[in-house]
Amino acid sequence: MTAASRSEQGGQRIDLRGDFGTLTRLSAEHDVVINASGIERADLATATAGAPLVEISATASYLERLRSAASVPVVLGAGLVPGLSTMLAASVRTMSSDEVDVFVMLGSGEQHGPAAVAWTAGLVGVDLHHPPEGAAVRNFRQRVRAAGPDRRIRTYLRADFPDHVLLANGRGVAGIRTYLTLGSAPLTAALGLVGRMPTLRGVLTSAPHIGSDAWHVVAQNRRTGEREHASGRGQSEATGRLTALAAVRAIRATGVVTMADLVSLDDARAAIGGAGSETHRTPAGEMQK
Repeated sequence: MTAASRSEQGGQRIDLRGDFGTLTRLSAEHDVVINASGIERADLATATAGAPLVEISATASYLERLRSAASVPVVLGAGLVPGLSTMLAASVRTMSSDEVDVFVMLGSGEQHGPAAVAWTAGLVGVDLHHPPEGAAVRNFRQRVRAAGPDRRIRTYLRADFPDHVLLANGRGVAGIRTYLTLGSAPLTAALGLVGRMPTLRGVLTSAPHIGSDAWHVVAQNRRTGEREHASGRGQSEATGRLTALAAVRAIRATGVVTMADLVSLDDARAAIGGAGSETHRTPAGEMQK
């Protein structure tokens, strides 16, 4: 295994904003390449010397471009959202006309890297990429009240996570809508305010880390109420475990796939179980939105 970054500390130095020569040379010596840099260049899919690429980005428009550009096996969206959310949404029993809501809670008490904060700030003032409504939908403007796995009712904000792009076509689902809440209700309210007043987006970089590191992901059939859900603590560790699982499976992958094509919920449960996570199905009618 070789770690690579913009510096040479602990591994090789690669600048993904420049020439791909070093990446291609190193890729030829490895079985799989994981892009956890936050750099979103669709031509990465042609620069890995034939090695499969595992991409953890959550940007719908980028993943769509990557899918079109791929000349090697590519795993689109490894981690929690997309990744675990993709598996959960694909596992909910649906008819072709059904719509699925995905409710995501991220632990606001867990400190994340600057790339994650920048990604969230980048959604402010921007429309979702190809939403199922077929009309413009602005990030963090729509809000719904829904129950999490703990049955607590929270406010969730519409956000441009990519499962509606990764799964909607050919998966027997008419549309997928993803909503985000934070572990702290005041921070969720602040995110909603920033969504309505994009000039305030700068406050996201200095938001305090209050709340816990608990997270959950719920996928629910709008028509039947049936849901698949997972929860745990430590978003970063769970993401790392799922990405490692995707990397192992990607070695045998062909073409462009999602985590739902490679990994079952039982596999995911085993991978993230060490992170104190749980994965469950709730039958229709037992827990309503």
